[in-house]
Amino acid sequence: MLNIFAPVKRCSMKNKEIQEQRMRGYFLDATKEMVRAEGLKSLSVRSIADKAGYSYATMYSYFKDVNDLVFLCVQDFYEECRQQVTDQTKKKERGLKRLKAMVRAYADFFVQYPGIFELFFLERMGNFKESDVINLSLDRICEEEWNYCAAKGIIRAEEIEGMKARTRYTIFGLLLMYLNRRAPSSYTEFLHLFNAQLDTILENSRPEQSSTTVNNSLISIKVGNNK
Repeated sequence: MLNIFAPVKRCSMKNKEIQEQRMRGYFLDATKEMVRAEGLKSLSVRSIADKAGYSYATMYSYFKDVNDLVFLCVQDFYEECRQQVTDQTKKKERGLKRLKAMVRAYADFFVQYPGIFELFFLERMGNFKESDVINLSLDRICEEEWNYCAAKGIIRAEEIEGMKARTRYTIFGLLLMYLNRRAPSSYTEFLHLFNAQLDTILENSRPEQSSTTVNNSLISIKVGNNK
């Protein structure tokens, strides 16, 4: 027997899914806008619902709690950061120049949005299942350029992981002090310190730099023995 109602039912289900996706998008966009502008302190079920233009009861129809929205924000903010870094550095010369520019663009993203920095690095998240998205965000965004530097012999492959860790912790520390303590007191000073620290990490691990250091040491020893 022909079921003449089947197409209508499928259409109804599709419309329901579209409506649900649209409603979830309203709440997610409201949450992201609030985090960017005011940080986590602004987030509550009521404040998000008000921002989205709906009641908090409506929000509970689509999300279990605020944490559900925060989880989705982390994913979206990571992609936003990655895209911004890519857009700002794609014309840079490959190698150390692009790698430095990528780390700089990554830091600038959080200077631009301190509320996102708070969400990523200051909020206690317990067993938050997307913690690796945050903890490894800088490594993953710069992964291709790290690999390029290793493949071209610009940086020794065996030192890459250590350099990633030093870069990660140095940048996080500098951002924390600048955004939360205003130390240094100006963006210009922050940038000067940032570049100096990044140069120390990256330049000192180049093969030619290490070779020069060894040669200079040997020359010093030889000169000392000839005195």
